[in-house]
Amino acid sequence: MAKAKIPKRPTRDEFVLEEIGNQLVEAFQEESVILLTVWGREETVRGQISKMDSRTGRVHVDTADGLDKVPFMDIMSVNYPRD
Repeated sequence: MAKAKIPKRPTRDEFVLEEIGNQLVEAFQEESVILLTVWGREETVRGQISKMDSRTGRVHVDTADGLDKVPFMDIMSVNYPRD
């Protein structure tokens, strides 16, 4: 039986990853509400960063639905809501 093809996460260079990291740190320090575009998810993640766990590589985001632990490497972009 053939294995289902799972698309691989797009590769990004170190400058893009560093920029995303800087945006996350800034949003965390300013306690801003952010929108994260996450690889493999249809919906964006909207909320406020409560913790950035360097041990597990996950960003903990407090959303309306509760706590969402997003892997840093799956974050494709960081934006701010326009409302």
